[in-house]
Amino acid sequence: MILQTGMRTDIPAFYAEWFINRIKEVYVMVRNPYNPSSVTKYIINPDVVDLIAFCTKNPAPMLEHMDVLKPFGQYWFVTITPYGKEIEPNVPDKRKVIQDFKRLSEAVGMDSVGWRYDPIFITDKYSLDFHLDVFESMAKELSGYTHTCIISFIDLYKKVITNFPQGRMVSKEERLIIGKAFADIGKKYGITIKACAEGDELEQYGIDCDGCLTHTVYETALHTKLNMPKKKGQRKECACFFGNDIGAYDTCRHFCRYCYANTNKDAVIRNVTLHNPNSPLLIGNIQPEDEIKTAEQESWMNLQLNF
Repeated sequence: MILQTGMRTDIPAFYAEWFINRIKEVYVMVRNPYNPSSVTKYIINPDVVDLIAFCTKNPAPMLEHMDVLKPFGQYWFVTITPYGKEIEPNVPDKRKVIQDFKRLSEAVGMDSVGWRYDPIFITDKYSLDFHLDVFESMAKELSGYTHTCIISFIDLYKKVITNFPQGRMVSKEERLIIGKAFADIGKKYGITIKACAEGDELEQYGIDCDGCLTHTVYETALHTKLNMPKKKGQRKECACFFGNDIGAYDTCRHFCRYCYANTNKDAVIRNVTLHNPNSPLLIGNIQPEDEIKTAEQESWMNLQLNF
């Protein structure tokens, strides 16, 4: 099975100690965000967990624990964007994140780490030309450390509109200009550009529009074939297989203005006070009224079909 850690929060950046404790205790519990009294227990054992998927803006806190993660297959997305503190208040200096990306790549291998440059939005400060220039400089720096860069354009979800009211959709003309330029830059530096849930309009420029966390991505990271069940992405535009997410909404302290996972800053601060690194739950503890079920888990590896 695939254990997903990064669709609801940034566990490597803020909850590395908790996650390592969960691995050492060989299980984790997760509240259903839509039915909080329903709790699922997952075993964290390489016999049944084929791969752990991470998505982070700051892998540094987890780098010191790579020995604990080593028995598991891994796939990491590290988001590195060019925005300043007025947009991403608590994201570390991008130069440091790039260096940590390189360390991570050396630890897990190029097949197991991808760069996310998203979401892309346009303002007077972050203009079209600005994105073209900074993307090339980042691609040059990361060349040789990843095969992949994921791009997407800002989506104006309700939470995004509330927290980032000046955000606007990127026009089709702007998307096409960015898509063509980024594809050319990717070819120059040996990085395949993939579009996340953007349809196929950028396919004409050689951008991979088949999804960013697909069956093939996992198999390439593991260097083996997987007998995975069919499972749809979170949105109709999404072709990804996300697995079972162990995170929680309203817990990411990056406080990015464009975030879809946080309702508001107060909700995050309130939840963070309930975090216990020794609890099986990311936020809070098991309560008497909780209904706990153990997930059905099995390895999907086909060890007779290694690459």
